[in-house]
Amino acid sequence: MKAVLADRNFRWFLGGQFLSIFGDTSAWLAMGIWVRELTGSNAEAGLTFFFFTLATLCGPLAGVVVDRMHRRTVLVWGNLAGAAVVLGLLAVHGRGQVWVIWLVAFLYGVVAAFLDSGETALLATMMPADRLADANGLLSTSRQGVRLFGPLVGAAIFAVAGGGVVAVIDAGTFVVAAGSLFFVRVDESAPVPEHRGWWHSVTAGAVHVWRDVVLRQVVSATALACVVIGFLETLGFAVVTDGLHRRASFLGVLITIQGIGAVLGGVTAAWLIRRIGEGFAVGAALVLAGGGCALEVSSSLLLVAPGVALLGLGLPWLIVALTTLMQRRTPNELQGRVSAAVGVLVTAPQTISIALGAALVAVFDYRLLLVVVAVVMAASGVLLVTRPEQHPKRRAAAAAADAAAAAAAATAEAGAGEVVGTGPEPVEAG
Repeated sequence: MKAVLADRNFRWFLGGQFLSIFGDTSAWLAMGIWVRELTGSNAEAGLTFFFFTLATLCGPLAGVVVDRMHRRTVLVWGNLAGAAVVLGLLAVHGRGQVWVIWLVAFLYGVVAAFLDSGETALLATMMPADRLADANGLLSTSRQGVRLFGPLVGAAIFAVAGGGVVAVIDAGTFVVAAGSLFFVRVDESAPVPEHRGWWHSVTAGAVHVWRDVVLRQVVSATALACVVIGFLETLGFAVVTDGLHRRASFLGVLITIQGIGAVLGGVTAAWLIRRIGEGFAVGAALVLAGGGCALEVSSSLLLVAPGVALLGLGLPWLIVALTTLMQRRTPNELQGRVSAAVGVLVTAPQTISIALGAALVAVFDYRLLLVVVAVVMAASGVLLVTRPEQHPKRRAAAAAADAAAAAAAATAEAGAGEVVGTGPEPVEAG
């Protein structure tokens, strides 16, 4: 990681991201708590996160824009747009404006779709392939480290000064993140012009994922887990209010505990990837996170807290491994669209599960839903690690065989050229 931190461009990129993430985590939690306190409904609080996630389905269009423009330019304008969007929360004054919070959450998700694709693509341009895991690990550590204080600070500011102040602070972090990008010096190649139709351009990322067997399997396992992982957005409030019998704002404490586990996950993610490969790392993350969800069934903080920490530990492993695999197996001209396609493939089921979870928690015991989440996540991880294509040694052997075949073909082509070159000179007539 020292080599990554020695990179000036990455330091500016990381610094801007750190402040922006602080604003995001503060506003994200504040919006959910705000709706919960205005309506008294866990389901309506969960819908806040549903609207945010729903907006990320515009990812394919965002990916096209990212691949047709300089990535740094997209990120600058995206951050400024985020600042304008979050200031819309200043219009909320009572229960009658809950729809404003949901609208802001939706637009926040639209901005996030552009920023996520742009950041992934820009990082792949900035860093050599052998440093991507370390760079992604540091970014994940930064993101999750903010959870140690961001949610608590956001909840405290909300409790003392209200959601409007949280919105202004978040807008400021967006502006700072945009400014930090002006100090990032990256030689971006000119975007590759598209000569095919609009549909081909939009679907190119998804087609690439489908054709790459290794990437397809990892994305599929993650998407399967996301069919239920969205339940946690609503179940978190139920764990706090119904299980632990605390106020909704206590969720900030649990998110901070999750952040402690996530910091460790971010720090160890690159180390884990180098030893077992991206696919196995995703599988291990899913099994570990499933075990953490199972512990949250308890009504004792002594078991819920470790469960939340295990969930926090597993998620960075999943995110860093999936992102690194995606960047390594994607050509530069498709980075934005592949990132967007993967985002949609995993967030589409998550979006559905958030809405479904908000409905199911009103009918079924939240503990039963937690068991379902734990089983599906663990099963997804086990299925992934049993795929032979994910085995690090087999992948290395396949890569070596491909390299040997390419070298043999090049040698044969060169040999043929030499034979042709030593032939007799043509005889001129006359």
